[in-house]
Order: sequence, then structure tokens, then C-alpha cells
Amino acid sequence: MINRIFLTFVLAFMSAAGISAQTSIRVEIPNVVAENEQFTVAFIIDGESSPSDFKWSQGEDFQLVWGPQQGRSTSVQIINGKRTKSSQTTYTYVLYPKKKGTFTLPEATAKIKGKEVKSDPVRIEVVSDGNTSAAQTPRPSGSGTRSDVTGISDEDLFMRLTLSRTDVVVGEPVTATLKLYQRANIAGFEDARFPSFNGFWSQEIEAPTNIEFQRESYNDRIYNTAVLRKYVLIPQQSGTLTIEPAELVCLLNIRVSSGGSASIFDGFFDDYRTIRKRIYSSSVKVHVTPLPSGAPASFGGGVGDFTISARLSKDSLSTHEAASLIVTIKGKGNVSLLEAPHVAFPPDFEVYDTKVTENTDKASGGTSGSKTYEYPFIPRSHGDFAIAPIPYSYYDINEGKYVTLKTRAILFSVAKGNDVDDGASVSVPAITRHGVKSLGQDIRYIRTKLPVLVPKGDFFIGSGLFWGLFAAVAVLSAAIWLLLRMLAARRADVAGMKTRKATKMALRRLKLAENYLRQNLYAAFYDELHKALVGFASDKLNVSVADFSKERISSSLVGAGADRESVDEFISLLDACEFARYSPDAGHDAMNVHYQAAINIISSMDSMMKGKKTARNTGIAVMTMLLTLSIPMTASASGDNTYIDSLWTKATVAYSEGRWADAAAGYETIVSSGLESAALYCNIGSSYFKAEDYPHAVLYYERALKLDPSYADARYNLEVVSGFIQDRIDPVPEFVLKTWAKAVCYILDSDAWAILSIVFFAIACVMLLLLVLSVSRGWKISGFSGLVVSVLLTVSCLAFSLWQKNDYMRADGAVVMRPVTSVKSSPSSETSKDLFILHEGTTVRILDEVGEWNNIELADGRQGWILSDDIEVI
Repeated sequence: MINRIFLTFVLAFMSAAGISAQTSIRVEIPNVVAENEQFTVAFIIDGESSPSDFKWSQGEDFQLVWGPQQGRSTSVQIINGKRTKSSQTTYTYVLYPKKKGTFTLPEATAKIKGKEVKSDPVRIEVVSDGNTSAAQTPRPSGSGTRSDVTGISDEDLFMRLTLSRTDVVVGEPVTATLKLYQRANIAGFEDARFPSFNGFWSQEIEAPTNIEFQRESYNDRIYNTAVLRKYVLIPQQSGTLTIEPAELVCLLNIRVSSGGSASIFDGFFDDYRTIRKRIYSSSVKVHVTPLPSGAPASFGGGVGDFTISARLSKDSLSTHEAASLIVTIKGKGNVSLLEAPHVAFPPDFEVYDTKVTENTDKASGGTSGSKTYEYPFIPRSHGDFAIAPIPYSYYDINEGKYVTLKTRAILFSVAKGNDVDDGASVSVPAITRHGVKSLGQDIRYIRTKLPVLVPKGDFFIGSGLFWGLFAAVAVLSAAIWLLLRMLAARRADVAGMKTRKATKMALRRLKLAENYLRQNLYAAFYDELHKALVGFASDKLNVSVADFSKERISSSLVGAGADRESVDEFISLLDACEFARYSPDAGHDAMNVHYQAAINIISSMDSMMKGKKTARNTGIAVMTMLLTLSIPMTASASGDNTYIDSLWTKATVAYSEGRWADAAAGYETIVSSGLESAALYCNIGSSYFKAEDYPHAVLYYERALKLDPSYADARYNLEVVSGFIQDRIDPVPEFVLKTWAKAVCYILDSDAWAILSIVFFAIACVMLLLLVLSVSRGWKISGFSGLVVSVLLTVSCLAFSLWQKNDYMRADGAVVMRPVTSVKSSPSSETSKDLFILHEGTTVRILDEVGEWNNIELADGRQGWILSDDIEVI
């Protein structure tokens, strides 16, 4: 019973479905007709039941020529024993338009099993010219030979490339359709050449193998048109891009009439001849506007309107088991050029290569669809984890700005894998040691301490202080050479040696006389005291004892610088010693008086005679002092150090608080005051990097390295920011010796090399003195070897310092500042061709300048011309 009820219900449902399927009337009509052309309108009703009470009126815009004509057809098919039957009823009318324009045909009505059905309104266009055949030619008059073939006009056969838009931004997709328009008898095609679309990323979305023609109106004329190709174009550069014409050779059948007089039978006996006609489409210009600067770091190249979603491939995860994160980006735009978003996986997750799946909608012209990114990963630890929201930015054409999307955070748990049994006793294998895994990369932190700031372009080499120190080393070396020569001469002067040691010998004898004084040895004391006085005078005046006389000694001592009173005391003391040697003992007190008098007179006369020699050396001392004072000293910057320090502190605080624009502005204020340093430029570059202004970050890192190539922080940060630059350029390898020399040169900055050159110059001077003044052959060889090495090192340090200074002074480096710019073949935007495209942040070398154009060269050797406004000199 239940089965019968169910079967009845199914049959009733199928019957209702069959009736509902017959609730509409299809209309077949040409979409365009000529003003003087009759055309057919057919109303078709599908179904086995015959309709009744069919009604339709042609309206006031058309004249009924014939109809209606009712017809019914039935078809039966048997496939694999299965029989299918279909029936349809057709009502046919022939109409004639009364005027030009676009009209809507009235709807038709009919009844099927008592239910009324209607047709949908249909629009039709009426144009002036309806002649779609140019294959026939008029018969020439008065000729008995076969007629020549007349040509087909360009209005009867041409190609046309149409674009969905001609004013776009970089990355905005455009649909291009290449159509053939003909009013001739075409037999075939050959030698088709389609556009290359320079400056565009292109994808062919429709390429029919069987060309089907349809009627279409163009310029108030009816043509048979066919789509030859359909493309999706995505511009990759800004400016006015030109799409070159397409070419096609058409094989045309041309009727050629027979010779002789005109006859009513000529149409039966005329012949056809095939000719070839090459046709071209017109070139099309597309105006492409560059994307605005300041794209977010998560910008993936998308232009259009998109959504993003993310999910895990599994609901339950275990350690050491593979899973995937699936990120899908959907929308309308340049789907094919979307880049993979950056995903921050938890630590200790092994992530593998991303799998990309693209699904574009051909019906939309390939400009809509989705792109799926599958990130395979294996968790190595158990616990609760989270994948942070994934940001993805695109440029919204309608709003004219960058839009950032974010997925929801994905929270999940990872259980222990089956390979770990908590309750079992297992042997734990040795831990496999791995290198420290990098979880991310960022620039180094800024320098917080105020560096040494110098005026722009101020280098130590070539300065007054530099040449003053060089001169001081040379003068000091010459002075040392003169001093050593004088010392050697003094050592060779025996008489002079005695003169210089006269006082010392006299005091030694007086020491012996003092011993005799303590022992109260009267004769021995005066004998030794006399020897001390005579020896002092003899050695001091370089007079032998044999030639000793009081008159000569007296005059010589006065000439040596002693005053007359001291000389008289000296002579009197000599007389006293001579008298005491031959007289009775005068007592201990007299001996002590004579001893003290001898000490005083010898010391006094020695001071007087030395003072005269010291006066002669005063000139040398004065000259040395003047030379020292003449060395120029570099003063510190005359600016207000307190003001500069406050600017530095404010900029550093702004950076630490994440106010990147304020930090960059503060540091740049210091630069605008005329001061610079590598650390200052590096801090500015880091501020721009954090603000995601990568071109300016590259610019200031390059300036830091130009001022100090040895600055490690700037070089490391430049490598990091290079990963955010779109262009990848493989440089031409340098000569190996130049590479080595540059590596050595960039170990230190220019000032350090200049200081080292002075140090090695001083060592060279020492080695020269050793070579010139040494007596030993071994020392001379050592001095010569050291001199050669020191001179080479001095010259090398000078060369490295000058190399860096010249690189700084040479303004031939630049950074592209526009998001996208074209490099031309010549300094002109009208007569030149586009050679290649550069994006912001790319470094170039300037070769020449002509007006507002610069001739630049890439690291790979390619050259071209670029506008000066598109770059900024390093």
C-alpha cells in the first residue's frame, strides 16, 4: 500500500514537472536586420501537448508579410535500448520593418492544458544597409573577353581589435577581442599573425578552431562577424602602450562573368576565382597609470576586488603528521598574477614548498576566479597553537586605494603522535643537533648614541691636518736624523768628551778628597784637591797639563764664559793648595773651608760655561715650537651641539615609539644642517623601512655605504630591504683583482685608511733612519726591507682612502623612486621604444644627462634613458 502511494506521488510530481517545463515560449529572431529586408520570427513551444489559443501581434513598427504558419515536429531516439521522444510546435511569421531603430517585439501567449504561457520580450535592431555580399561584380560592357577581378573594399572586409577599457592602472585586467567583419564570400584563411602585446601579461582565453559567423551591426551596416581570438591583458608598466596590428590573409571567391553580350543565362555560366587579400587591424593605444606609492608590505600585486579565506586541511593534528594550510583568494581582477601571501607559522613547524592552484572563469573573460595556495607543514611539537591572521593587500580600482584583508586567526591543537607511548618504557635516542633555525628577518636596530658628525664632503685625507701631520712626521724624522748625527759626532770627539765630563771627573776627585778630609790626612787632601782643580780646568779647556799655566787658564776660563771674579777665586784656590802642600798643617777647619770653596767654584763655573752653549740651542727650540704651533687643528662643528643632540634624541625616541615618519624627519633635519655620518644615514633608512617606504630606505642605506663602505649595519639592512624590491638583476662579474681590492678597501673607512697611511709613513721614516744610520749590515738589510714594505703600505692606504673619497664625490649612483617606470631607447618619450621596466627601489648607474633625461646602466650591463624625476641621486 505504501509503495503504491509513493509511486502515485512520484508520477504526480513528474507530471507537474513536465507541465512546469512547458511554461515558456522560445523566440528565434535575428538580432539585426536591414531596413529593406524581410525576416522570419519563429515561436517554439516544446512538449507533447499541443498548445491552443496562440496569440501574437507584430506591433506598429513592423509590417506582417506572411504568417502565421503553424508546424509540429516529433523526433524519437533509441540509444542503448532507451527510447526518448521529443515534440515541439512552431509558429512562423515573416515581417518587414517600417523604420530604423531598436525595437522590442510584443510577447506571444498560448495555453497548454489550460495554463497560459508567455514568451520573453525580444529586442531587434534595424539598420540602413543590409547588403552583406560583395562577392559579385558587375559585368563589363562591350568586351568579348573574360572580365578582370575587381577588388574588395576595406569597408567590406576588415579586422577590429576592441578593448573592454583603454584607461587603466598597472595590473588592471583588460579583455581584448579580435573580430573579423566581412561582407564578402570567404573561402578560407591563411598566414594569421596576432599581436605580441608588448608591455602586457597576456593570456589567450578563446581561440576557436571552427570560425562561426553571426550577424552584427557596425556603423549602421550589417556584417557577418566572427571572433578570431579573445585575450586577457594585464599591463605591467605605466605610460601609453601601443598594441600592434594583427594580420590575416583571406581567400575570397570572386564571381567572374563569361565574355560576350549580356544574357539572362549569365548567372548559370559565370565562373568563380579565388584571390588573396591581406587585411590589418588598427593599432590600439592603452593609457596605463602607475599604482600610487606607499603600497603595504602585504601587497601581493592584486588589482581589482578580492576576498581571502584560510582553513586547515584536517580537523585533528598530530605530531610528525603532514597537514596543510589552505589559503584561497577569490574575486575579480588580475587573478593570474596574484602572489602568495606570507604566513607566519608557529616555531618548530616544518613548512614545505607552496602548491598553487588557479581557477579562472572563462565566461568572465578570465578576469575573475580564485587562486588557492596550499602550505604543507609538519608539526614537531604537541600543544595548542595559533596561526595569526594572514594579511593580504590589493589595489581597489573602484575606491582608488590599497585595501588590506585579513583572515581570521586559526586556533588548533596538536596531539602527540602514535610513535610516543607515555606508559611504555622506551629507549630515548640521542638528540640530533641542528643549526639554530631562523624564524624571521628584520633590520638591525638603529644607533641610539649620537655619532661623530662631520660637515658634508669633509674627509680627513687632503685636509690641512692630514698634510700637517705628514709634514710633522717628516720634520721630526729629519730632526732625529740630525740629533743622531750630532750624538755620533760628539762620541767621536775625544776632546769634547773630556770637556763634557770635566765636572764629573772633578767631583769624583773631590769625593776622594772628602775621604782624606774625614781622615784628617792633610797632605793627601790638598794633593787630591789640587788634582781636581787642575783636572777640571785642563779637561774643560782641552789644555794639556804640560801646557798648564795660571795666566793661560785665567784667560781661557773667561773666554769660555766664566766671570772674572770666579776665575780669580779659582786661581786663588790653586795657590792655596800649592802653598798647603809645602807648609805645616793648618788644621781641619782650613781644610774644610778649602773643600767647600772648591765645590762651589767648580759648580759655579760649570753653570756659567753651560749657559753660553744653551743660548745657542734656543733658536732650535723656538723653531720646533713654532712648527708645532703651525700644525692646523680641526675644530669641531661650529653649530650648536646642544641643538643637534636634542634633534637626535627626539628622533630616536620617535623611532622607539613607532612614529617612523617623525623619526625620519628628525634625522633629516640634522642632515639639512650640513652634517652627516654613516650612522645618521642608516638611521634614516631604517625609519623609512619601518614606514614601508622601501625606495627611500635603499637610498639612505646606499648613502651610508657611500660615506663608509665598512659600516656593517647599513650593508646588512640593505640586504634585508633588497628582498622587498621587485626587480632582480644579476650583475656582470667584476675582474677578480678588482673584487679582491674592493673587499680589502671596504674593511675600513676613508679616514681610517688615511690615519694608517700616516702611521706607515712614520714607520717608513724609522726604517729609513735605521738604513742610513746603522753600521751593522744586518740592520741595514732590515731597514731596507722595512722601508720597502712601509712605503708600499703607505701608498696602498693612501690609494684606498682616495678611492673611497672619489666614489663619494662621484654622483653616478641613483635609486628609482617611482613605483613603475619605463626605460626608453633614446631621450624622448615619443620617438623612442620601451626597452624594459624598472620598479621602485632599483639601483642604477648614471652615465650621461641630456635635459630632463638620464642615460642609466643596470648592474647586468643593460642601458637606456629614464626621466630625471623618476630617480634620485645617491
